Amino acid sequence: MSNIEYMDLKQTAKQAALKAGEELYSRFNKFDRGTVELKSNHEILTQADLASEKKILAEIKDNFPDHRILSEEAGDTEKDSDYLWVVDPLDGTTNFSMHNPLWSVSIGVFYQEQVVLGVIYAPFLNELYIAETGQGAELYSPADSSEGKKLQVSSIDQGKVLNAFCHGTEEKDIKRAVEYHKEQKLNDFDCRQLGSAAIELAFVAAGRIESIVIPGAHPWDVAAGVLLVREAGGKVTDSDGRDWNLESEDMIASNGLVHEQILNTLE
Repeated sequence: MSNIEYMDLKQTAKQAALKAGEELYSRFNKFDRGTVELKSNHEILTQADLASEKKILAEIKDNFPDHRILSEEAGDTEKDSDYLWVVDPLDGTTNFSMHNPLWSVSIGVFYQEQVVLGVIYAPFLNELYIAETGQGAELYSPADSSEGKKLQVSSIDQGKVLNAFCHGTEEKDIKRAVEYHKEQKLNDFDCRQLGSAAIELAFVAAGRIESIVIPGAHPWDVAAGVLLVREAGGKVTDSDGRDWNLESEDMIASNGLVHEQILNTLE
């Protein structure tokens, strides 16, 4: 992959996230929760998800028509390509539906099965996160994305540890997350579910919290955030301590210092 091609990837991912974020922002305040559809007992779908996805997919296909795309709502294009775009057009749909501003757009790009670019945009926080393999992770203001703030995971390892959690839709994953939350809530400083895995991963990278655990993690929820955490000096594995990859069924991301404690708690 050439440097020129890489810059094109970054520009496309950034523009796709910003356009999708603008679309979602325009719908947020007037959104009617009565219009949501149920995908499962624990998942909802809104027209906002679909409108955001349409913006993102159009941007990718216009610039890289031969690339494979895996998106939460549209599924997998299954094209034969070294490149894979992993897209969550609205991460935190339930938050969005209840007018909670913690929602985001998440876009990860893989090259030969390795994540090389991650972009997360949280419109109401006015925060644009970008991570590049070997280049670190940075936080930008969308209005001025020429210079970002370098991200670094926290150095807290005890006492004031803030953990987050999320879960997939299967019953076993929900039960595991509930048990994890109970154990951490009773024995550590705090453990919270913010409702957007991408934002929670970005918060780990930014040193705002120490960890996020997701039994049943979907690739589109975490692909971009995984690279953010790694490039900010953190650690990302599955619940067996193996490096996270697209086939992993769960995910733990942390500042590295609390990782063993989390693995032990999950056991």
